Amino acid sequence: MSEITYVRGDATVPAARGVKVIAHVCNDMGGWGKGFVLAVSRRWPEPEAAYRAWHRARASNDFGLGALQLVRVEPYVWVANMIGQHGIRTGSKGVPVRYEAIDTALGRLGDRVIELDASVHMPRIGCGLAGGKWSRVEPLVEERLVRRGIRVTVYDHGEIPS
Repeated sequence: MSEITYVRGDATVPAARGVKVIAHVCNDMGGWGKGFVLAVSRRWPEPEAAYRAWHRARASNDFGLGALQLVRVEPYVWVANMIGQHGIRTGSKGVPVRYEAIDTALGRLGDRVIELDASVHMPRIGCGLAGGKWSRVEPLVEERLVRRGIRVTVYDHGEIPS
């Protein structure tokens, strides 16, 4: 069975052949402007525009926790906007990360990635501004993607966390 590959680098510049999907976690409030999304927006305007349109039309679509939106940004590169964060701030209800929503979105992502015959590239999703712990997210990635034979690369900027 395969496993997650960890590398130091930029997840918006995936080092792989073939079709690639860059996966990241978004919030359920329509906010886009901090964290990994800034790196995405520096490379391509389409994921942010698609996310904002998806949020604006949420009364008539599937926008919400656990939802997935795939946006093609290059002939062989897609960005997966996954709604896995409730709100944007840590408060009385804890951190914004929602592990169940990430799990659901990863399951949907797995289905689409298999259809595309793609590999998945991501930062440590849900562990930045969302406040999650990789020890909780990593098993979800393994279950929903790696166990299905999907190649997954996780990119760390700078020092690799322990």
